[in-house]
Amino acid sequence: MKNAYYTGYFPLISILLFSLSSAIYTELIILEFLKKIGLYIGLLEFFSVTGIKLTLLFIIFLLFFMLFSALKLLMDATLQVSLLLFSKEYEGESLKNVRLGSVIYLIGASISILFTSSIMAIALIFIVTTLIAFIYFIYKASENWSTLGLVGMVFFHVLFWSVFTASIGYSVIKLYNSLLASLPV
Repeated sequence: MKNAYYTGYFPLISILLFSLSSAIYTELIILEFLKKIGLYIGLLEFFSVTGIKLTLLFIIFLLFFMLFSALKLLMDATLQVSLLLFSKEYEGESLKNVRLGSVIYLIGASISILFTSSIMAIALIFIVTTLIAFIYFIYKASENWSTLGLVGMVFFHVLFWSVFTASIGYSVIKLYNSLLASLPV
């Protein structure tokens, strides 16, 4: 008998691995920055090298964990809203069919651990993994959808993530410009 819950922990492991690979890269950058501005030597007077590295890694890991968890929550919500709006089946078979897609994220997260020296590689792996998982979702769920429903679902996801990304980018640029404007230059 096959247990349907074997893959239930794959999203958590994927989030942990993506968070760890991103945190290791960020920790190295922050340590280099602290050494460059001379703060690292001052910290060594109060803390051990291992203590500084582990504390910094843990804090950054937590931040990335929260980020990836929020993204997963948004992804699940948009996925289920798109199923509600565009699917023609009511039993939840589409959702059951795509559960194995978490294996794709687990593979991508495992690969990202190998590229902790490049944030661009980690970001690229995350984006490619997401695209592959989305294509897998469309492939597995398409048997229960009409052509118009499938087009609507793809458009819904593309529109949602485009607006989400653009609004975050706009907010960051607005904040950056506000900080520059407030400097007494």
